[in-house]
Amino acid sequence: MHTPDHQANQAPRSGFPAPDSDPAVVWRNLATLLFDRIPLPVAYCDAAGTVLTVNQAMASEWGTLPSRLIGRRALDLFRPAGERRLDPISEALRLRRRSRYPIEVSWSTKENAERHGEMIIDLVGDAPNVPPNLLLILHVRDEPTGPAPTRPEKTARVSDMEKRVLALVATGQTSARIATEVGLTPDGVNYHLARLSRRWGVANRAALVARAYTKGVLAPCAWPPVPAGPPPPH
Repeated sequence: MHTPDHQANQAPRSGFPAPDSDPAVVWRNLATLLFDRIPLPVAYCDAAGTVLTVNQAMASEWGTLPSRLIGRRALDLFRPAGERRLDPISEALRLRRRSRYPIEVSWSTKENAERHGEMIIDLVGDAPNVPPNLLLILHVRDEPTGPAPTRPEKTARVSDMEKRVLALVATGQTSARIATEVGLTPDGVNYHLARLSRRWGVANRAALVARAYTKGVLAPCAWPPVPAGPPPPH
């Protein structure tokens, strides 16, 4: 039989923080969880445009992990449609004015495909004598287009991370186990699978794996499943 002191020291089974947890830590963890689940690509930058944090959807535009974009400059990742379009934002930062600015941007994927969209830039912050930070929300308008990649066209739209996830799905592993293998969260794994399912028009994991084989994404004669390599040179 457990004593009251023993029961008080037990971690709650619901997954929520203990009642005596630091409220600031609790809210920060909840905010991080919600931030990562936003389906739109989102980044949070300081006033100089240096990335402080990004969600999985934003990192997926470059086929990488969110942690690898932290510390990068937003202007190194995105190209505004015109340099003069940034003048109102610079002026708002100088005056510490909180507002929202939409600009047209383009960027290149890991496979050097060209992408276009609209970036909504929100200037956020409450400190009166501190420049506001930047909340970037990206609305993607097109699928990758651009120079022909070295791989077959049918596999060009699958990132290296998506290939790794597909190969592990083909072995029957759960999202939690896949997340441990590739360094994502389970939500990050599910995001990649949902994105591929929408792209290929399939309804479940079995159909997703079948499509991956028919598209040449997974090697047809390998076990355990592995991503297909580039075609041999002619």
